[in-house]
Amino acid sequence: MEPFIIGVFDSGLGGLTVVKEIKKLLPNVSLIYLGDTARVPYGTRSKETIEKFAKEDTLFLLSKNVSCIVVACNTVSSLALDIVKKNSNVPVFGVIDPAIKKALEVTKSGKIGVVGTRATINSSSYKEVSLRAHASMLVPLIEEGFIEGPEINLFIDRYFLVFKGKIDTLILGCTHYPLIKNQIKRYLGEKIKLVDPAEEISKVIYEYVIKSDRNINDKVGSDIYFLTDVNERFVKTAALFLGQDISKKIERVEL
Repeated sequence: MEPFIIGVFDSGLGGLTVVKEIKKLLPNVSLIYLGDTARVPYGTRSKETIEKFAKEDTLFLLSKNVSCIVVACNTVSSLALDIVKKNSNVPVFGVIDPAIKKALEVTKSGKIGVVGTRATINSSSYKEVSLRAHASMLVPLIEEGFIEGPEINLFIDRYFLVFKGKIDTLILGCTHYPLIKNQIKRYLGEKIKLVDPAEEISKVIYEYVIKSDRNINDKVGSDIYFLTDVNERFVKTAALFLGQDISKKIERVEL
């Protein structure tokens, strides 16, 4: 029986927050990650371009014989999930529905907000939320490793002011944002409930894997991280996302 391998892709390094949460719950499952760091961010692209990139990401993971695909990118999940499913012969999971479900569970006022890339916010996703805002500039900042300090605080004030006092629950509609959720919570107040899509999708994947009658090793699973562009900065930022050095597990690939 072939080993169970989880495939995860994102426009850049943000999807590593999803990887981290999955590995917390399933340390013995092998994982292949694809980060399209040469073309990040996807959130400023046209729908047609996002669909093209999503198809290329999907076909790459399928070439590595993954058992399922996690679309760890809100932009692709909101605009091109159907493209991924159409081109895949294995189960596909997006990050949006689990996050919405969690937000509806924890809100007390029913006033839910979502912050994401421009493409995500302009899509028809997140119909259940009452307030939306895009924060596209946060993605390149976080990719550069800016998760503390005046630079990130300046943009938090710019993008999150609209939510102050108007919601009780905020969906972090981009897998990059969990890296700065402490700063967001400080800005919006400790009572705000932040929904992390990485945490919610990892629970879905856990349930799926446990119910699957597949070969899962007793040893810690082996992981490979494919990036379309690799430099020292990306390696350092990847360590920030995962909390560990993965430099020896990174390979450069062209799609």
